[in-house]
Amino acid sequence: MKITFHGAARTVTGSKHLITLKNGKKILLDCGMYQGMGRETVPLNHDFGFDPQEVDVMILSHAHIDHSGLVPRLCKLGYKGDIYCTPASRDLSEILLLDSAEIQEDDIKFVNKKNAREGKPYIQPLYTLEDAKRAVEQLTPVPYGKWHRIDEDLEVLFTDAGHIIGSACVHLRITESGVTRQVTFSGDIGRYGDPILKSPEVFPQADYIIMESTYGSTLHADVEPTDEALLKFIHETCVVKKGKLIIPAFSVGRTQELLYALNRAQLAGKLPRVDLFVDSPLSLEATQVTRMHPECFNRKVAKMLEVDDDPFSFPGLRYIKTVEESKMLNFRKEPCVIISASGMAEAGRVKHHIANNIGEWKNTVLIVGYCEPQSLGGRLMRGATEVSIYGERHEVKAEVGVIRSMSAHGDYEDMSQWLACQNPRGVKKLFLVHGEYEVQTVFKDWLHKKGFDDIEIPERHEEIGLG
Repeated sequence: MKITFHGAARTVTGSKHLITLKNGKKILLDCGMYQGMGRETVPLNHDFGFDPQEVDVMILSHAHIDHSGLVPRLCKLGYKGDIYCTPASRDLSEILLLDSAEIQEDDIKFVNKKNAREGKPYIQPLYTLEDAKRAVEQLTPVPYGKWHRIDEDLEVLFTDAGHIIGSACVHLRITESGVTRQVTFSGDIGRYGDPILKSPEVFPQADYIIMESTYGSTLHADVEPTDEALLKFIHETCVVKKGKLIIPAFSVGRTQELLYALNRAQLAGKLPRVDLFVDSPLSLEATQVTRMHPECFNRKVAKMLEVDDDPFSFPGLRYIKTVEESKMLNFRKEPCVIISASGMAEAGRVKHHIANNIGEWKNTVLIVGYCEPQSLGGRLMRGATEVSIYGERHEVKAEVGVIRSMSAHGDYEDMSQWLACQNPRGVKKLFLVHGEYEVQTVFKDWLHKKGFDDIEIPERHEEIGLG
């Protein structure tokens, strides 16, 4: 058995890990899209590093595009089998993948118009809406907590990762030559004490572990509670400066967490009277899917549902659905809060809102999650005084704020707690993926102190044998 790391290797996007058994069977863990990688992004998303037709089984940890976004391309290029995931991941993946296809088709139309004027060749999207619809038909739901036999060599178990609705840690029991070994893939590990979701679950002893390490050198120290920090930005921007608060937020997970926090503030009488807009049709759909899966909620939210039948809605909240409505927000002079995708500000309507508001001192762009350093959000976080948006330069006069405590990724203490159910001596090898290399080396040293001896940080397309 061997593992080849075709994505999220010394970087945080493009999750793809291919296990090959001695009999030639190939098992793919995730098929994510690279995001925010600058000029590298397009070629990285075109080259899998393997032949999709040779993949026998695919398993999806969760619906985020950096883990699922190339599934339609995988199927388009020849993968015909089932794609195993949790029921909530199946529902979320459907809306996210269809949205991804629509974005690509729209972007390609724009690029091809430009290419036609310049005499350059016509280019194709990674996949179309029809490709995405066909791929969704291959998504096969498997519930948490039960071993599911795929074939005579392979069983899969999903345990709750606590990262987003439906997110799972993937555990494989692989039998070769009469010997059964367990390979565990963490997916993305959530935080213990998440405001909405259950905490990551314990899992059976693994022989090999593929583990994310996004915040492997970071503690999410809450200088002030998230709710208070959010209310502070709303008050200073909308009440004091009479400006607009623009919040780039992922449609899945982060938007619902923001709405839940604002709902609690409204119930407590702390939310200022200001209009709040969610400008993302995808966020509306994702919130609807979240409501459909209360089995993923923690006890606090379950208790809240006894007195509030919708913890993601409150007076003054309005969802923007059409492009025309979105454009009208640009002409709005009154203070407001605009929550819009994407979280890294690399795509979607939020880029337009930033472009139209970043040049005024009274406005604020509030970053509430991880941003790839090369992304627009990442550049703003690093203090850029000028940014390019849709080819135009914009001077950064608006305030750029950050709330770090809202990360859906666990810090190194959360990840250590996730590993606490494992006997380090029973883990033959641990691989660190989904992280920046400098962070991974720090986390590797931390794990050595926890008793894990054999730890590797694979490079992209690196193949490693497991004996």
